[in-house]
Amino acid sequence: MSRQVVKHWFTFLWLPWLLVFWPSLNQGAVPLDRIVAVAEDDVILESDLEQRLRALEHQITTSGAQLPPRDILRRQILERMILHSLQLQLARKHGIQVDDETLRQSLLELAQGNHMDLDTFRQAIENEGMNYPEFVENLRQEIMLNRLRASQINSQIQVTDREINHFLETEAKGGGAIQYRLGHILVATPEAASPKEIQKAQRKAQRIYKELEQGLDFHQAAMSASDGAQALKGGDLGWRKLGEIPTLFAEIVPKMKKGEIHAPIRSPSGFHIIKLVDIQGADKHIVTEIHARHILIKTNEIIDDEEAQRRLRLIKQRIEKGEDFAELARAFSDDQATSVKGGDLGWITPDVVVPAFAKAMEQLQVNQISEPVQTPFGWHLIQVLGRKTRDDTLEFRKKRAREVLMRRKAEEETELWLRKLRNESYVEIHLDE
Repeated sequence: MSRQVVKHWFTFLWLPWLLVFWPSLNQGAVPLDRIVAVAEDDVILESDLEQRLRALEHQITTSGAQLPPRDILRRQILERMILHSLQLQLARKHGIQVDDETLRQSLLELAQGNHMDLDTFRQAIENEGMNYPEFVENLRQEIMLNRLRASQINSQIQVTDREINHFLETEAKGGGAIQYRLGHILVATPEAASPKEIQKAQRKAQRIYKELEQGLDFHQAAMSASDGAQALKGGDLGWRKLGEIPTLFAEIVPKMKKGEIHAPIRSPSGFHIIKLVDIQGADKHIVTEIHARHILIKTNEIIDDEEAQRRLRLIKQRIEKGEDFAELARAFSDDQATSVKGGDLGWITPDVVVPAFAKAMEQLQVNQISEPVQTPFGWHLIQVLGRKTRDDTLEFRKKRAREVLMRRKAEEETELWLRKLRNESYVEIHLDE
């Protein structure tokens, strides 16, 4: 698996700072010694902090990046551990839980995304030097936090058709095919900050900006000084189209040159320094639609994986001997939504079904029937009835615009929400004692 599982894990999860909570790499237990922080009803132990610190130092060194000073990296990690703890406590207060079946399905999706079954996936995780039960618990916690943020932030965000149209118009004027890769440093200010606190943050941002202009490495500066969510990734915001860039920077970025660093920009969160790392282009969106149908057998206390596969193979044999797929779907499929239609899913694109189903469907010839295929929903027989392509550019752009606007609003609101949560919570830090 090498680092591919880790890569897929981060794609699946939402917050980049989850890497701070990654289990350490076979470095042995560290005796519990003292409390380095109190976050509401929780405490953070120095041994846990050191474990995360060593794991992150290993990851940074392996990537070839230069390590920030250890005391700065240590404080960065502690802040993210505090935020993680505060969010978990809030999630539990709201009664947010993740049942074992949801967790199992999420693990199965991760495994299938890496072309493995669950047993192989677990072995691969352990071969990476990770503790599998800790890995599973980290996943459970991140699902909890995703649900918390969905209830606290995402559910309050709305995107109108007018906003989508304006987004597309702005994108067209600004070169909709262009993608930008940005670096970001945030010098945060507290909520309702005093003039003195604002001036202090502004001076710090200006100092960092001048050092960057004089040759300080941006990646290094972000890891050392940024309060942003991407700090431990060197401030890398990844590739984004113009509409995906935070509103605050949307008018600035198209005017920047590759490699340029912009002077600090003020926002309610603090002062931002951005760097245009790179630029690239894109074009039309052509999609392949597949007309498919399926028969689903769900597993339960009576029907295990082996029995589900056996039943589907018998059904496949009956189809191959001339029986009608649709009639057998009506008789045996556990998918109530499609069984009445003979298992017909209509014309669909691979992105609307889970990865394992999509992969099997894409590999089938027209009229061919698959072997039993496992997904988080159970076991399927899949038949492809037709295939066609069409220019989906307009629909794709509208859908993407809605997703981008939702994500952009969520990012902006999450930054403020986390800052507010941190400021309004009882936190004691004993790092330097």
